[in-house]
This record gives sequence, structure tokens and C-alpha cells, in this order.
Amino acid sequence: QSAAEAIPSKHPIVLILDNIRSAHNVGNILRLAEAAQVDSVRLCGMTPRPPHPKVLKTAMGAAEHVSLGDDGDASTTLQTVLDLKSKGYKVFGVETTENAISLWDTSIQDDDTESIAYVFGNELIGVDVQVLRECDGIICLPTYGIKNSLNV
Repeated sequence: QSAAEAIPSKHPIVLILDNIRSAHNVGNILRLAEAAQVDSVRLCGMTPRPPHPKVLKTAMGAAEHVSLGDDGDASTTLQTVLDLKSKGYKVFGVETTENAISLWDTSIQDDDTESIAYVFGNELIGVDVQVLRECDGIICLPTYGIKNSLNV
């Protein structure tokens, strides 16, 4: 079996990065996206994008294997969410708000038949409130330490 045959098909998942500040965080998310074989990552607003040297260094070669799903223009997160919803995606904000549902308590299926997008917000202010209003749901990744989030 060749290396190309060993790579599974892409999952119908889009990761949307809402004004992420850190190029290192973007690079790490691109590595995660490649490892998970998600369909694409959308870099919105001021989010650093390849060929930013810190993004490329942290991504360690993964950036060239991840579709950014756009023409290179940094559209707004809200435009991206509305566009994906018009194409049938269910969109979930990943945020630590009081009305967020733990990922473990959701009914999000892992059967690769439903197109899903996850919005990750700015390191300081989170996902934009207007964007959260357009999401089909808000989920959080439970943490049990003194920090309430995983950086983004």
C-alpha cells in the first residue's frame, strides 16, 4: 500500500478561526487539521496565514496539506459562517459561555455524513457575539484545571 493510499479521505469538517492573534496557535491548529484530515480551515479577519514564518514553522510542513478553503482573502467570520450554513453545514461555536453545552453532552454525530463547522475565537475575547448568534449551537471542551480554555 502506498503512502497516498494510506491517507484516509477528508472528513466533512471545517475549522473556522475567528481573529486568532497568535501565528503559533494557527500553526498548531493547521497541524491538528492535517492530522485529523478535516476538509478545510478558514482563516478569518486578522488571523495570520501562510506564508507567515511563525505559522509555517509551527505547522511543521502540515500547512501545505491543509486546504484554506478560500481564494486567499481573509473574509469575516460572520460571512464565512453564513456561507457555510447556506451550503448545509451545521455550525457550532466553541466557547466557554454559560449557555455552552459540554462536547461530551452533545448529539454531534461522528458518522462522517453531516457537514459540520466549528468556530474557534480570539485568545482574549473569544468568538464574536454576532457570530455566536448565527451558530446552530455553542459547545465547550471541558477543562478541570484552573484555566477555563485551551488557549483559543
